[in-house]
Amino acid sequence: MYGIHDLTLFIISGLLLNIMPGPDSLLIMTRSATQGWRAGSAAALGIGAGTMVHIFAAALGLSALLSTSAAAFTVVKWVGAAYIVYVGIGMLRAKLRGEADAGADDATAAATTRLPYRKIFFQGFLTNVLNPKVALFFLAFVPQFIAADSTSKPLAFIILGCIFNFNGMLWCNGLAVFTAFASARLKVKPLVALWLNRVTGGLFLALGLRLALAEQQ
Repeated sequence: MYGIHDLTLFIISGLLLNIMPGPDSLLIMTRSATQGWRAGSAAALGIGAGTMVHIFAAALGLSALLSTSAAAFTVVKWVGAAYIVYVGIGMLRAKLRGEADAGADDATAAATTRLPYRKIFFQGFLTNVLNPKVALFFLAFVPQFIAADSTSKPLAFIILGCIFNFNGMLWCNGLAVFTAFASARLKVKPLVALWLNRVTGGLFLALGLRLALAEQQ
C-alpha cells in the first residue's frame, strides 16, 4: 500500500528504538515518579505532539533543510540545546526551593516541585520538537521502508510516521504508568523525589551540552 514494505520489521524496529533511553524517557519517568502517572502521560502526549511535527515536516520536505543547510541545523540545534538546559536548570531550582522548605514539612517541600499538566505537556513538546536529531532520524529511518517507485511518498511517510508515533505513545504511556506504580509501591519519600529531580536536572544539562556539540551528519 502506497509503496510501504516490510511493515512488520518497521514496527519491531520502531518499538526497539522507542525503548532506547533518552531525554524523553527521563522526562516521563521523572514526572511520573514525582507527580503520578497523569503527569507522566502529559509529558508523553507532549512528546507525541512534537513527533507529529517532525513527521509532517519530513513528509513535506522541510526537515531536509536541516540535513542540507548547516546554518539551519545550527540555529535549531542551539535553540533546542538552550531549552533543554533551561528545563534542567528549572528542575534544579525547583528542587532547591523545595529543600529550603523541607525543614518545616516534607509534604510542603514536595508540593513546591509540582507543575501543572499543561506546562509538563509543553515541556515534552518543546524538548522533542526542538531536537534536530529527531528530524534527521525520520529522514534516515522511514524512507528505508518506502519503495522508490511509490506513487505517493509523502503519504506513505505520514502513514509510517503515525504508526511509529502510535507505538511510541503506547510505550511512553506504559512507562509513565509503570514508573508511577513502582514509585507508589516503593513509597518514594519527598526527599527522594527531590533528589530524582536533581539528578534528572543534571542529566538534562548534560544532554543540552551534548546537543550543542552535535555535528550535522
